[in-house]
Amino acid sequence: MKKITIVDYGSGNVLSAQKSFIKITKDNDIEAEVLISKKLNDVKSSTHIVLPGQGAFSTCMNGLKKTDGLIDELCEFALIKKKPFLGICVGMQMLAKTSEENGVFTGLGWIDGQIKLLPRDNLKLPHMGWNLVIPKNSKYNNLISFQNDFYFVHSYYFDCADKDNILAETKYGTNFASIVGKENIYGVQFHPEKSSSQGLNLLKEFIRL
Repeated sequence: MKKITIVDYGSGNVLSAQKSFIKITKDNDIEAEVLISKKLNDVKSSTHIVLPGQGAFSTCMNGLKKTDGLIDELCEFALIKKKPFLGICVGMQMLAKTSEENGVFTGLGWIDGQIKLLPRDNLKLPHMGWNLVIPKNSKYNNLISFQNDFYFVHSYYFDCADKDNILAETKYGTNFASIVGKENIYGVQFHPEKSSSQGLNLLKEFIRL
């Protein structure tokens, strides 16, 4: 039986994510428990972890730090046990080493790179709405196999130091990484829980990892 824990640290769209995962498991007869929790024991006993995020990078990182031992337990889960881990929106950005949003702040550092402001180029920020996600590096991409539209709300993007970590790209003024990955760790800049059937399909593939 799978245990999917959506980390609740005060800065994520946790209820929407939980509803999406519950729907997927019911529709596909997947035996699973879907929790919203920040308890260390729940993280430790999970098979899959989802880290959502919305708002400022520094606020989200501070939210994680407020629960003693939470970051250490997440590191144990993802880096030592190498179990499936998915960051969504700012949850993806927190996988980076640093962010330039409202200053310079340190992230989890699991995937080498920086979070930078999207080039304005007379385009509105935030980048909001549906946009095409084009898979890259198919050898390592287990989430999507063909291009599709997903729903975005963001002003910053993940500038990967190693381009092999870019699993999909999207164009908004510039091409940016819309899915990043490294071994068992994945991050999506868009919101799969708000992206209709293609979003649910992506989450289903994550559950199957």
